[in-house]
Amino acid sequence: MQIDRRTFLLASLAASACARRNDDDPLPRAARFLWAQQAADGGFHSTSYGLLRSGQSLTPLVLGALLRVPGTIVPRPAGAVDRALAFITAHTNADGAVGRMEATAEDYPNYATALTISAFVRTGSSGWSDDIASMVAQLRMQQFSEANGWEPQHPAYGGWGMGGPIHRPPDAGHVDLSMTRFVLEALRASGVPASDAAMARALVFLDRSQNPDGGFYFSPVNPGLNKAGETGAGFASYGTATADGVLALRASGVPESDDRIVKGVQWLESHHQADRAPGFGDAQDSWSTGLRFYYASAIAHALPGLPVQLPPQAHDGSFRNANSLVKEDDPLIATAFAVHVLARPT
Repeated sequence: MQIDRRTFLLASLAASACARRNDDDPLPRAARFLWAQQAADGGFHSTSYGLLRSGQSLTPLVLGALLRVPGTIVPRPAGAVDRALAFITAHTNADGAVGRMEATAEDYPNYATALTISAFVRTGSSGWSDDIASMVAQLRMQQFSEANGWEPQHPAYGGWGMGGPIHRPPDAGHVDLSMTRFVLEALRASGVPASDAAMARALVFLDRSQNPDGGFYFSPVNPGLNKAGETGAGFASYGTATADGVLALRASGVPESDDRIVKGVQWLESHHQADRAPGFGDAQDSWSTGLRFYYASAIAHALPGLPVQLPPQAHDGSFRNANSLVKEDDPLIATAFAVHVLARPT
């Protein structure tokens, strides 16, 4: 009996120590914070920005991050995932687009739809197959392709913009590498093969967005969106765009041995900064710190072995960026990105 009692006590002490470590671990603290922000309607709503208050694009972002956290680390509140998914489907239109796209309330429907597909797939449930098929069809329609009047010589060809009404030549609207990456990742997650014509078209856009140095820039369509400015040879490469570019190439089925990925990875490894997005000069330093969480999340997926330094975690488990340039001061956004970093493979 004495031995059994001693064994029991030792096991209890070990369990208590594990619990204390779990309480101090930034990943479960961040996940618990995010779950605590879920509203009664199942959505995650910004209290910082009116544009994101509806939760239609923010909910897929937060849910996708939370689904990366194993239930053994943080048990998911009863019914919470189902409520979030129900909220998303309630805000999906008949064409399969998630999120509003109104003249006064753009809510990034291509981004939200892509994140929703990835979240549905991550649940591991086959019950969402019809919803996924509808969303995939919607994203296919949104690609700048021959079906919408675009030809390979146009800078927008093969890429994706914000969504909403279909753009036809000559007005492409907003088209960028970030939207394109998330759509491509969603398509691959849904089972679209690398041999698909959408992937071949996307490679035209990706090739056009990559510089000879291996780095990428944000948009060959909208010059003003390229935050690192221009060089004598064109638009400067920078960290967030290059991480997006590498991830987009992989999602398109490009092998790791391909020179485009090799050079992109080399650019990231040689320019990486643990606490900010690299590639910006002094004149654009606010972008470097403003994109800190987005870059950390992207690099955690692209090159998980690189070190990442996040700002201090708040007492409530949240993260915030002191720089509000791209809304990373919203704790829902920053903490969702931080979860991707903290949950990366080690």
